[in-house]
Amino acid sequence: MNNFGFQSRRHFLSTVGGAALTLPALTDALGQPLQTRKLGIALVGLGYYSKNLLAPALQQTQYCRLAGIVTGTPAKADEWMAKYNIPKANVYDYKNFDRIADNPDIDIVYVVLPNSMHTEFVVRAAQAGKHVICEKPLAITEAECDQMINACRKASKQLAVGYRLHYEPFTQEVMRLGQQKVFGAVKFVESSDGFRIGDPSQWRMKKAMAGGGPLMDVGIYAVQGARYVTGEEPISVTAQFSAKTEPQKFKEVEETMSWQFRFPSGAMSNSTTSYTAGVERLYASCEKGWFELSPAFGYGPLKGRTSKGPIEMPVVNHQAAHMDGVSKTLMEGKPLPDHITGEEGKRDVRLLQAIYRAAETGRTINLK
Repeated sequence: MNNFGFQSRRHFLSTVGGAALTLPALTDALGQPLQTRKLGIALVGLGYYSKNLLAPALQQTQYCRLAGIVTGTPAKADEWMAKYNIPKANVYDYKNFDRIADNPDIDIVYVVLPNSMHTEFVVRAAQAGKHVICEKPLAITEAECDQMINACRKASKQLAVGYRLHYEPFTQEVMRLGQQKVFGAVKFVESSDGFRIGDPSQWRMKKAMAGGGPLMDVGIYAVQGARYVTGEEPISVTAQFSAKTEPQKFKEVEETMSWQFRFPSGAMSNSTTSYTAGVERLYASCEKGWFELSPAFGYGPLKGRTSKGPIEMPVVNHQAAHMDGVSKTLMEGKPLPDHITGEEGKRDVRLLQAIYRAAETGRTINLK
């Protein structure tokens, strides 16, 4: 059984309006409309993704709002307070972060830090009594994933991974096409993501902080793509590192690598990720046709087609749809869907590490 959810275009349009989800018709005992309170999100780490994507998206959300920030740079704190009218009481640094436990304005902590810092701040957020969203990959190792999952469970708080594409309609459509065998059984998947990275001094190029190179960054999208198109978990993997064309730049991490999954149904996938070559495609060949997204994993808009014609779906703000989807579930007091939870994040981390082992040893790694 697969762990991924999907919706038809009609159902998506009935639940999504514009870039964000619509509010439920909540009423009191007399049937009068209730004013719903948006959940407060605090962003931990104010780098590119927070500044240019999450914060702007939080101006479009209907179930959540930007309520606080955590940064080690005072100048950034001043800039954000002025721009988003954030009160001083909702601004923290990495040392006094734990005081967030006393702040009722903050319901969710969104960890947007280098991979090596995810575990510490997810655990601290849970111990502070907050729900958590953590950027992908959830962690560098499975053991770290377990720490995070257990901390949230102990605190009776929910842990979500920043899998924004699970709330994106083109992605949901290819999940449906593959898992419901609209074109027959999936036989082969190509799922690849790569780009040419810039500044060689950034944290993504330091193995201690990132855990690896492009596989730990955009490669996880390719892993997810193969999984959610087939709706299956791979049973084995082979993998290969490319030769380094820029060895000085890529001293600590891989430059480009490829891997191949085999699935229980007999379907195969082939993937490449890279920090020196641009690729962004998700393609599935089936018994009776094919479908693809290209671009497939970026911030949008995505574009798709099938052997019968174009895929037509609404274009949404990925980050707004994701944060609203998570917040709506939390407001309703429901468990998060399995395909965006910490357990799902751990599944991907397990596969990332297996891909590295396969490339390092030259062996087929059994994943059963």
